[in-house]
Amino acid sequence: MNSMFTKIVRIILGLALIIFGANMIHPFIPMDRPDTNTAAGQFMYSLGATGYIFPVVGFLEVIIGVMLLLKKWVAFALILLAPISINILLFHLFLDIPGLSIALVIVFFNAILIYKHWQQYKPLFY
Repeated sequence: MNSMFTKIVRIILGLALIIFGANMIHPFIPMDRPDTNTAAGQFMYSLGATGYIFPVVGFLEVIIGVMLLLKKWVAFALILLAPISINILLFHLFLDIPGLSIALVIVFFNAILIYKHWQQYKPLFY
């Protein structure tokens, strides 16, 4: 469960979550405003208009990333990340195809780590 490959995947995923989660809380990576003429732009604008979705998801991503980097409660962190990563994938699959490659990497890394920690999930299915 502690192979070098798994460690690298866990660290890359943790860093990505911390960076992009922190950017959702307090933007520091320059990004264009969503084009409200597209379905993806309208969806992102609607989420942003709530005032709480992006900070909450960003906070969760930062916490999950920290847990992955510190190797604390990794199995729990991966389960918390699963619905977030699936939503990222579905958003890019249906609304914003150009970002699909990053979404696939996140889902793939999450799946690899869940597979590596599967022994910890087995009791949930008995």
